[in-house]
Amino acid sequence: MKKTNETPRVQQAMNQGLSASRKAYNTGMRALIYIAAAIVVALLVFLLGYILYRGLPNLTWGFLTSEESVVRDVQGIGPAILNTLYVIIATLIVVLPLGVGAAIYLTEYATNHKLVSAIEFATETLAGIPSIIYALVGVLVFAESLRLGKTLIAGAFTLVIMVLPTVIRTTQESLKTVPQSYREGSLGLGSGKWHMIRTVVLPSSIDGIVTGCILAIGRIVGESAVLLYTVGMSMQMQDFFRNGVESFFSASGSTLSVALYVYAKVRADFDLAFSVAVVLIIITLVINLAANLVGKKLKKK
Repeated sequence: MKKTNETPRVQQAMNQGLSASRKAYNTGMRALIYIAAAIVVALLVFLLGYILYRGLPNLTWGFLTSEESVVRDVQGIGPAILNTLYVIIATLIVVLPLGVGAAIYLTEYATNHKLVSAIEFATETLAGIPSIIYALVGVLVFAESLRLGKTLIAGAFTLVIMVLPTVIRTTQESLKTVPQSYREGSLGLGSGKWHMIRTVVLPSSIDGIVTGCILAIGRIVGESAVLLYTVGMSMQMQDFFRNGVESFFSASGSTLSVALYVYAKVRADFDLAFSVAVVLIIITLVINLAANLVGKKLKKK
């Protein structure tokens, strides 16, 4: 079959019968849209290029794997990388079941529309609260009231509260996009409520769940205020494999975002700060690609 380009034909059909001023207006608006897209892409390329230009020359294997030591005059972010991964994993283990479960209840089970509206309003409000407020709450509730101190688990719990509204809202909006006919067809074939949700609704909305996961990871990786108050600035390596999980409740340590703040603000070493920024970008990219890959595999199943 001969391939045809339908877009120009559609545009020609839309332009037929329009006045000259209307055609000029459409052309101008289309040009503005292209210019806006080009500016966004140019800014992204500039930011990534400048960060890579400043950070890559100082990015060495020793810097990535070493533990910082003033006595030996060694600079390293190995503990910060591990602490960042620990905090991400701990936060996601808690926030994903809570967020997805709450979204399923609000969309599929809740019948009180006033209650649903109130919860949605609350989640939207919580999503817009500045992170420094969550930092203060984390210090007062988890670090002092629950006596967890400045530990990784206190930071993870605080981040759970901070990113939970984002996961709930993105998952809920994704569940709402599933056609009602899918639910009715599954129930009509004899499926139970939960079986219908598990086999029909969730696979159809997996893209939105993955999007919420990616947004949560991005906010976790880039957060510094919460972790600065609840986790601390220690650059020491934590041996969780030897000491066990209990050390997660007693160890404090700097994450990459906190290390970036220390290098840039406290020590004014911008070269190493840009190197930390490169590592943050790489970790975020790898995690996002992995989340997309997992989402595609779950959707196929």
